[in-house]
Amino acid sequence: MTLFNQINSLLLGLFLLVATSLAYFQFTQTKTFMDSQIASDLNNTTNALTLMLKPHLETGDVASAETVINVIFEGGFYKKVSLTWLETNKTQVWENPIKVAGVPQWFLDLNLFESQSTESVITNGWIQLATLNLEANPAIGYSQLWKVMCDTLIALAIIFFVSLIILNLRLKRILAPLHRVADQAKLIAKREFQPNLAIPETTELKEVVLAINSMSGQLQAVFSQLDKEVVTLKKGKLTDTVSQLPNRLYLNSQLASWIKDPGYGGLLIARLDWLETIYDQFGYQVRDNTIQILAKEMQQTLPAVCPSFIARISNREFVFLVTKASQPQLNVYLQKVSRLISEAMQNANYDGEEQFAIGGAIRTDDITASELLANADNALQHALNESKVSHWYESVVKQDMTLTQWHTHLKEAIANKSLKFKWHPSVSFTNDKILHHEIYSIITIDDKQIRAAKFMPYIEQLELGSQFDKSLIEAIVENPTMKSSNKKVAINITHDSVLDLQFHSWLKGFLKAQPDQSRFYFEIQEDAILNHPEQSIHFANLIKEVGAQLGIDHYGREMASLSYLQNIKPNYVKLDQSLSCDMSNEMDVGELTQRLVLTRAVINTALGSGVDVIITAVEDYEQLERVSELQATGYQGFIIAPSDVN
Repeated sequence: MTLFNQINSLLLGLFLLVATSLAYFQFTQTKTFMDSQIASDLNNTTNALTLMLKPHLETGDVASAETVINVIFEGGFYKKVSLTWLETNKTQVWENPIKVAGVPQWFLDLNLFESQSTESVITNGWIQLATLNLEANPAIGYSQLWKVMCDTLIALAIIFFVSLIILNLRLKRILAPLHRVADQAKLIAKREFQPNLAIPETTELKEVVLAINSMSGQLQAVFSQLDKEVVTLKKGKLTDTVSQLPNRLYLNSQLASWIKDPGYGGLLIARLDWLETIYDQFGYQVRDNTIQILAKEMQQTLPAVCPSFIARISNREFVFLVTKASQPQLNVYLQKVSRLISEAMQNANYDGEEQFAIGGAIRTDDITASELLANADNALQHALNESKVSHWYESVVKQDMTLTQWHTHLKEAIANKSLKFKWHPSVSFTNDKILHHEIYSIITIDDKQIRAAKFMPYIEQLELGSQFDKSLIEAIVENPTMKSSNKKVAINITHDSVLDLQFHSWLKGFLKAQPDQSRFYFEIQEDAILNHPEQSIHFANLIKEVGAQLGIDHYGREMASLSYLQNIKPNYVKLDQSLSCDMSNEMDVGELTQRLVLTRAVINTALGSGVDVIITAVEDYEQLERVSELQATGYQGFIIAPSDVN
């Protein structure tokens, strides 16, 4: 029961007690008064009637005596009148029934008034003429008592309802700060922080509001400090001090994480030998200032050409990891990089012989991070040896199909829902319970099964993401095994679907038609949230509105702040492989320590926001034991291999 109802009930009970007491006292006093009035009236009438009857009795005028009695009796105040002539011993009786207009019979049946009667002997001197007996009619008592009680109860009822209205209004006003405190506490539990509450006038509530305001401020400061700690760690351990670009350590982890997921793009390595000449001629300050200006221009310009990641890995080398780009787009990106470097040379008034060179390599199927980096470095050396500005590594891998052929086959597979599935469990650290199964899709083209790692890059290049996700979700719902098992399934959503508001509307209607929305988990990537916050928030709100679960994939991959957790409010996040998969005994002790510190801070930021954390890319039990110390919620990786969905 709420505090409002408890106070209301208490005051209502007290009011009813007081009202009942007042009604009781009014009832008893009125009854006593009416008893007294009836007795007094009875005595007075008896005396008067005796005097009036005496002359008629003395003369023996029976008719006149009866007339006198009839006049008195017809007034209705007496239930029974009897006159006994002592000379003849004849008794004459007048009797009225007890009937009271406007008084219910049940009230009369209560017999509240005892019978009152008087007896008087009428004499003439010493001679006794007759005996007069009067019995009072209690009707007047019942009538007056009923009227008084009705008036009393009506008055009390009016007072009660008026008091109840005033009490409710007053209580709501008094308890309004307490309701605001409760609402604020609920928001704080959800890690939503609002402006401080107004201080009420009530002393006790004032202390409560001050306490909740203080707690809210302190928790907000804690979460803000956690986020700042992550950003500081990333900048301190993973950022080049001069350019403020990511360093080699961060590049290696990002490259390893990116290469393990389906994707398309390439890697460029630029060597700027002219920076060393500037250092020799003008000193490190001029060189560093030139690097800072160039890095700023790169960060502002290049991501608009293609999604990319820029790092400085040595005094004169920059690396550009282009995460989503076809071959033509990579050529445009390379030309833009060349133009920016040339402009930087002009702005620095450089006129020496040393120039720059760029080597590029395109991502191919099943290539490793080290192979891609080596290919780009070979291309760079080729450009340097031949004094060329740029050179692409010539891949000997032959593509199975052209982009047009991929488009045809993918459209057909989407239309026909030619999909097969594997599912991969995420497991709780606490009790080894399966949290959910992540779905991996496989399509069939020309009787060949093709994994998502191979066809998803073409889905993104051809902008078929929304169509593919619709077909995938429908196929999952229709799959007999998934339908019968009723397991919780996690579905990765493409960037196209996050940006497509029509897909949002379709998904909302589709999920509402399902019997159990809570078994569906939808995962969006961190970079989609950072690059498209409005659409991501809209998608997140939609998922939570229908009762499904929301997850964030590649959590912690980007250099940006993690404050987006407060806006998206996911149910869980999956830690990016760059923060977990390289924690091996082969790592340098210092590097491993730095990685653990950063990973722990990233995890604590999510846990502090009430979000579950799943560590990904757990490959063996040795690694599992190492990451279990991070206090995350669960883990996922090939320590438990994906299995076919039959």
